[in-house]
Amino acid sequence: MEEDSIDRHIAHWSRELPGLDPDVEGAITRMQTLVALLRRRREAALKARRLKGWEYDILWRLRSAGPPYQATPSWLAKALDTHPATLTSRLDRLEESGHLTRTHDPSDRRRLLVALTDEGHAAWEGTIGDQAAAEHALLAPLTGAERAQLAGLLRKVATAAEAAGPPLMPPVERP
Repeated sequence: MEEDSIDRHIAHWSRELPGLDPDVEGAITRMQTLVALLRRRREAALKARRLKGWEYDILWRLRSAGPPYQATPSWLAKALDTHPATLTSRLDRLEESGHLTRTHDPSDRRRLLVALTDEGHAAWEGTIGDQAAAEHALLAPLTGAERAQLAGLLRKVATAAEAAGPPLMPPVERP
């Protein structure tokens, strides 16, 4: 098997820390560095589409709401764990850029509804497509069976972690 930079990292630290478990260190370090690589690729994709991370997060939450892809600002603030005043400022910027609209709820004019525009849908779809391509490229060296095996092994680790604490992924709630 071909050596990678993490193997060299482990070899160095095994001399300094004789009790170091090379399998645990290798798995954890590889997961951390691969997640960092995907984060950099996500940031590059967002930059190419002139989006900031928080803008994508708002578009993602609206998209996760399902048709008609709208929600109240208070639901968005809670779903994004963002202070309402911060969210208002961010919604202002996304509305100015044409990614979303805010209108009064026809059933209760006191409530506002935030909805994705066609431009907001296109920005989200383009970015998610970029991310999917980066993820597929990262796992391209693996066969389909190996990808399934990797997913299963990581699911086993995630399930154990969730048994000891809260879910690793927040639920995708509909407004």
